[in-house]
Amino acid sequence: MRTAVIGVGYLGRFHAQKYRQLEGSQLVAVVDASAESAQKVAAELGVEALTDYRAVLDRVDAISIAVPTPLHHAVAMAALERGIHVLVEKPIATSVAEAREMVAAAARKGCVLQVGHLERFNPAIVAAAGKLNTPRFVESHRLAPFKQRGTDVSVVLDLMIHDIDLIQELVGQPIESIDAVGAQVFSGEIDIVNARIRFRGGCVANTTASRVSLKQERKIRIFQDDAYLSIDMQQKILTVIRKKDAAPVESPAQVSIEEESYEQGDALRDEIAAFLKAIREKSAPVVTGEDGLRALETAIKITELVMASTAARTA
Repeated sequence: MRTAVIGVGYLGRFHAQKYRQLEGSQLVAVVDASAESAQKVAAELGVEALTDYRAVLDRVDAISIAVPTPLHHAVAMAALERGIHVLVEKPIATSVAEAREMVAAAARKGCVLQVGHLERFNPAIVAAAGKLNTPRFVESHRLAPFKQRGTDVSVVLDLMIHDIDLIQELVGQPIESIDAVGAQVFSGEIDIVNARIRFRGGCVANTTASRVSLKQERKIRIFQDDAYLSIDMQQKILTVIRKKDAAPVESPAQVSIEEESYEQGDALRDEIAAFLKAIREKSAPVVTGEDGLRALETAIKITELVMASTAARTA
């Protein structure tokens, strides 16, 4: 399968490396508006360097898009209209309207459109999904020290959208209401956010994302009627705490604790391999365009709520 990566900055370079390594992929070229960036990655991988993505579209079957988010829609639409399969980094687009156009184009052209929500390929998350029945309460924390990269968008689209996607997938119910607060701290965008999401069926999710923390943390905790699951996505550790029987817990002896650690692995390689597999097998990808649209809709709603609450405070 002839492949290319459009946008080979920090993340796109890793995409290109995986396409170069994977069987069944022939990396044709890397593309970047910066000729220096394109040439550097191309020299590393022994492929052609281009600065205009349109120059590669007639030569490939599938692409990864790792350009800045405001460019996702234009590049993806140009590829999809030519029948090229697309893996686009998260968030799928900057607006719901753009995302819907991309989803519709993929359906019309029979193309795979996969969105790069990488945590879906985290082995601890994969293992936890098989142990869930009916989540009642979910709590997530995604904390990171401040870095300039990514501050062109709010922390909701930069970091929280990972957990938004995971929570919606794990709960599996429509959202009924959202409350959210946040603040600008170091950048011109929102840097810390907390959202409380209520789902049909009664589940509530409390999710926090910060890029102004002193530590790095990626954890999600899920409570259901018979168990408590704690997932450390950074360390790849899943802890499951269960009652041994139906009786109320009166001592530690009535509780079982199972902890499993997983190899760090290579989630990006697994993500790209799954993308190529979906193309070969003509099957739905692990993270569909519709999934990306769903996460974006929720992220934008949270952002709007935070902006409204901020405006109300300063009025």
